[in-house]
Amino acid sequence: MPFARINGIELHYEDHGTGRPLLFLHGWGSSGRVWGAQVVGLAADHRTVTVDWRGCGRSDHPAEGNHVAGNVADVLALVDHLGLDRPVLVGSSIGATFALEAALAAPGLIGGVVSVDGPAHWPGQGMAPQLNALLAGLAEDRAGTVAAWVPNWFGPASGPAVADWTVRQLLDSGVFIDALFTEALTYDPRPALRGLAVPAAFVHGRLDTEIPVEVSRTLADLAPHGELHVIEDAAHMPHQERPGAFNALLRSIVARMAPVPA
Repeated sequence: MPFARINGIELHYEDHGTGRPLLFLHGWGSSGRVWGAQVVGLAADHRTVTVDWRGCGRSDHPAEGNHVAGNVADVLALVDHLGLDRPVLVGSSIGATFALEAALAAPGLIGGVVSVDGPAHWPGQGMAPQLNALLAGLAEDRAGTVAAWVPNWFGPASGPAVADWTVRQLLDSGVFIDALFTEALTYDPRPALRGLAVPAAFVHGRLDTEIPVEVSRTLADLAPHGELHVIEDAAHMPHQERPGAFNALLRSIVARMAPVPA
């Protein structure tokens, strides 16, 4: 299994195919395995790289760096380590936050961003009680809290097996990534987004009960090269719920995502 020594820790990644590079960033607590259908569907003509970000999957679970800035630094260092030429960053949920912030920090290194049901500013919109309750539940009964929460991520197109598999991944993740929920209460990319210098597509499942479609719509309107795409019969995880439709959409987005001159 390939590992990269990044910012003092071992990150597990998988690298398949050749062509325009796509770097996939999973959501909170899961792993690069959630992108399996995208690797199968796109590696024939794209270089597809998945990574387990710090605290998740087969990567190290350190006590430090479990915040947006730490993960963004890891993403940019991995791009350099693997020699990815202006990859398109495809991020799910909090992974979309990492992708956007990486593109804002180093637009010359990134060719574009695809945000999939990203939370953006939504957790700070009066959700402190819910997030604090979630953090308390994770501390007191991690298994029960995760098992009750994760099925809400998926719409009717998914069977219970996908949610069960996701629960197992989350329970294997490190406890220190919970700090991201506290940080989310004050995170807001909207002031910086007008300066995003790379193309950005915001993909959102219409049935998402975690993050409303309006969040992605707002970000798409703010980004200079932004566009919104809604997958009607998917919820928070459209790449897993409707992989065929998602892959076709992603392929069309990337094909039109010509890099903006630096």
